[in-house]
Amino acid sequence: MGRSRRTLPEELLLLALDPTTGTTAQPQSLDLGLAGAQLVELALAGRIAPDGDRIAVVAPRPTGDPTLDCALELLRRRGAPVRAVNWIGGPRLGLRQTYLSHLERCGMVHAVEGQMCGVLPTTRYQATDTAISREIKTRLDSAIRTGVPPDPRTAALAALAHAVGLGKHLYPGNEGRSSRSRLRDLIRHDPMGGLVAHAVMDVQNGAVAQPRRAPAPAGRQAAAGPGARQAPEPARGVPAQPRHGSMARAVAH
Repeated sequence: MGRSRRTLPEELLLLALDPTTGTTAQPQSLDLGLAGAQLVELALAGRIAPDGDRIAVVAPRPTGDPTLDCALELLRRRGAPVRAVNWIGGPRLGLRQTYLSHLERCGMVHAVEGQMCGVLPTTRYQATDTAISREIKTRLDSAIRTGVPPDPRTAALAALAHAVGLGKHLYPGNEGRSSRSRLRDLIRHDPMGGLVAHAVMDVQNGAVAQPRRAPAPAGRQAAAGPGARQAPEPARGVPAQPRHGSMARAVAH
């Protein structure tokens, strides 16, 4: 994968970054969105593909992006398709900071050191070129305004932005209500983006341990009996990244 194109996790993070305060909107759900955006990016690169509500590796060769390749390798090691909701809901400490640091190395943001309550060190991130963020949002605005089906990348970005709750950040107030509604509707234009966005929302709603199942055939239902229930599939997260020390710097939130 060439580096001339920004990845979906990078674009989602730039959308969430407040140009005035240097903080990120919806920080908790954003972490889930970044994990989901990695899946969509890998799918766009032809490395993974949806298999029902699961994700299957179809081409394990590296993309050239270290962070995406780490996710791809973890998926490959699972040996079997992984439920999207379990992958996104797994522990992935530090993913947002990883992408913030990457954007800083690329010169798209710069770190501003400070203190919270005059004691705790903090780091906020200011965009060095707000034109990049404006260009990304313009793509969403165009898709919302024209009603023309967007390209898969923009459709997936819209789906993820809606899933993590960025609609009220991008289109605030009563005047933005119709735009937020149309942003949500764009989810239908990319199957992979829709799958991942729904998985992000399921995790936020606490549905990680309840896999979605198609209704059983009538014959099987009768054989099992009206009160029989299948045991839910256990949640399977990815290995947690090493925890930082308790005095680690606070980052943009």
